[in-house]
Amino acid sequence: MLSVHTSPLHQPGTGDAGGMNVYMVELSRALAERGAEVDLFTRCRGEGQPPLVELAPGVRVRHLRAGECRPLPKEAMPELLLDFSLALLRAGANRPYDVVHSHYWLSGLAGAVAAAHWDVPLVHTMHTMARVKNLSLAPGDTPEPESRVRGESGVVLAADRLIANTPEEAGALGSLYDAPPGRTDVVTPGVDTRTFHPADGRRAARARLGVPERAFVPLFAGRMQPLKGPDVLIQAVGALLRQAPGLRPRMHVPLIGGLSGTGLRARGELQDMCSRLGLTDVIHFESAVPQRELADWYRAADVLVVPSRSESFGLVALEAQACGTPVVAAAVGGLSAAVRDGVTGLLVQGHDPVDFARRLLWFSRNPSEAALMGSAAVRHAERMSWRAAAERTLGVYTHALTDRIVEVGRGRRHAPAPTAAPSWRSRRAVVPA
Repeated sequence: MLSVHTSPLHQPGTGDAGGMNVYMVELSRALAERGAEVDLFTRCRGEGQPPLVELAPGVRVRHLRAGECRPLPKEAMPELLLDFSLALLRAGANRPYDVVHSHYWLSGLAGAVAAAHWDVPLVHTMHTMARVKNLSLAPGDTPEPESRVRGESGVVLAADRLIANTPEEAGALGSLYDAPPGRTDVVTPGVDTRTFHPADGRRAARARLGVPERAFVPLFAGRMQPLKGPDVLIQAVGALLRQAPGLRPRMHVPLIGGLSGTGLRARGELQDMCSRLGLTDVIHFESAVPQRELADWYRAADVLVVPSRSESFGLVALEAQACGTPVVAAAVGGLSAAVRDGVTGLLVQGHDPVDFARRLLWFSRNPSEAALMGSAAVRHAERMSWRAAAERTLGVYTHALTDRIVEVGRGRRHAPAPTAAPSWRSRRAVVPA
């Protein structure tokens, strides 16, 4: 698997690391448990990591030198793609990979080079798309550049198979990028129920985190950037306290996450917003935390709020539900699939803070019904496993291998199919990128 701009070893919720990092790690582990060998290639950032890290049995992270070994923003990555592609070809020269699986458009461009050189299929997962993001920009946010749109279009053209998280994402690939439906497969992500589960419940989690036992706790967990909508939650809390001022002594609203991308100034701007709205006593900014501590924050919350303006899937919504916490989410992208409206949480059309405030008021006044939603949320999340996602992904790999589409000039032809489908139990190497 390829991930040029962020490492699967990075802390989710910091920098450019988010749900895609969790996706790569958990999918790779599940693929390895099914007999595949997985090499995860990423760029060396000079953070003290050795060139090769054994992440799990059958899963290795390999750091390639492309440019200086130091952290760089993903906006600088296009200039390093040639160096990364050459380093990838050298690293894989003596290891016969069966499939290249790239994640995000930058890796897709490098993956296309490697797949063509090794004469193997390219499977690509977008995770986010420029045209989708640009249709849902926050006020004042910077649109994705046309160079990214062109790059994504090139990856769609080069890939043998495309993986979408939801049918809605598959539809967007078709309508916005002309992706043929016959080359697009839907694979729903899973959740790590070994980490995310109800454990010993809300009271114990609050005691560990120092959260008041009787507080009303709407939680935000994600990178602090306009796309994720933390400003919507802050304004919703202001609207909520105007409707129900008696809630203020109980309000405790953690915003957990690091700065990222166009949100590098977000912490100061959000804190200024809290000051203007008189919310500094109820809004609490927390740094990104490891997954096991994040699970405690989910358990401690009355409700997770996901006001994203665009979301490929929204793994945080599934993680919170696995911990027994219902979700209030914007009805965008994969969140409509991750949350069962009225059963495991509530979906909000649009991003009007007043609409989110109404849902939060309902949760504050209906704890018994909210608890039933939390129980339903656990059952919903338990049905979404990485094992199932891995099985489906292996099916996509097999399809790509047995029905190769090879570029020839400006046209395409089907390569002869192998005489037999590959056995992933034979531990053929798979490169997720």
